[in-house]
Amino acid sequence: MTTLMMILGIVIFVVGLLVSIAWHELGHLSTAKLFGIRVPQYMVGFGPTLWSRKKGDTEYGVKAIPLGGYIRMIGMFPPGADGKIEARSTSPFRSMVEDARAAAFEELKPGDETRLFYTRKPWKRVIVMFAGPFMNLILAVGLFLTVLMGFGVTQQTNVVSSVSACVIQASANRDDCKSSDPESPAKAAGLQAKDKIVSFNGITTDKWNTLSDEIRESAGKTVPIVVERGGEQRTLTAKIATNQVAKKDSNGQITDGYVNAGFLGFTAATGVVRQDFGDSVSWMTDRVGDAVDSIVALPSKIPALWDAAFGDGPREQDSPMGVVGAARVGGEIFTMDIPATQQLAMALMLVAGFNLSLFLFNMLPLLPLDGGHIAGALWESLRRNVARVLRRPDPGPFDVAKLMPVAYVVAGIFVCFTLLVLVADVVNPVKIT
Repeated sequence: MTTLMMILGIVIFVVGLLVSIAWHELGHLSTAKLFGIRVPQYMVGFGPTLWSRKKGDTEYGVKAIPLGGYIRMIGMFPPGADGKIEARSTSPFRSMVEDARAAAFEELKPGDETRLFYTRKPWKRVIVMFAGPFMNLILAVGLFLTVLMGFGVTQQTNVVSSVSACVIQASANRDDCKSSDPESPAKAAGLQAKDKIVSFNGITTDKWNTLSDEIRESAGKTVPIVVERGGEQRTLTAKIATNQVAKKDSNGQITDGYVNAGFLGFTAATGVVRQDFGDSVSWMTDRVGDAVDSIVALPSKIPALWDAAFGDGPREQDSPMGVVGAARVGGEIFTMDIPATQQLAMALMLVAGFNLSLFLFNMLPLLPLDGGHIAGALWESLRRNVARVLRRPDPGPFDVAKLMPVAYVVAGIFVCFTLLVLVADVVNPVKIT
């Protein structure tokens, strides 16, 4: 049964991956057609074609390797200075440029002169290239909102799980009370397990972070605490102690270090809590920040990733993870001993996170990524506008093809990194348990 559930989780992730890729390419396709650019191919996957059908100008299909997708637009790069594809050169860099230029024109048909990508205004090209990553962002936001507001997420609640018998500093790393430890305010006030704290010091809230902050800010104060117990509300009174507790960041998450703050002395129970729209937006904003930080930190993680793949190093939980690793995590989710609704919610979160990463990664201003083409179009617009202001001749389209040697280097680095992550995912995978 466990193996079957593992396979089910992997299949669900792969389907989510294919939908995400198709959705991304649909953004490019729809806007390209909107602006009259001819698109000969729309493909999901790479390698041998499993299925295809031609409708109008475009061949739609699915390929064997579900690791990406693409659309082909004619005229991605402008012709050479003489208006034609320049003659091949013995220079390997020139060959790269002209190979890219030739590919952009290889399916040119009579009448296509007005349907070339490079002939469109820069702002239209920006929209076409941005539309793909933007579709991933839309899908990520939609899935995040579905989980946060529909299913809810597991988090600490205002329900009491257990009451501390005494006041112990967080850095002490012990649970047993000594005779010298003072009694905890929660125990002295009569707080019990399963009590739900309805209000604290006159402030009504059902959010754990709000309650936690209020407790921390009430050191030395005697405060009323309204709890719900057995369907009835009772008012308790507690004198909040000052204690060394774990530090929290601006998002309410526990972080390294300790601070002296108010201490009541109970452990909050965890539960599945639906978020409102405002909390969901705040949560997603934090995740975008985390994802940006992760992309910036990628180069610094390569040594540890190499050691995990080819040495005896551990695989860190925040280690970069590829499609194979993510599929494995998707499988593990469905073997966890949690309700089926939460398994599905975690799987949707995984696909949503994948789409968020696709958006941010593709927006990097590097060829062959979408962000590289966007940067080229913006640069062309800038220099044309500057020429217009200075009353100089129009410099014409910016020849992105000349950046293909750099694109090949970038692509090579990406391929090497992908292979390293693949090896690590196979021999030393990230595990969620």
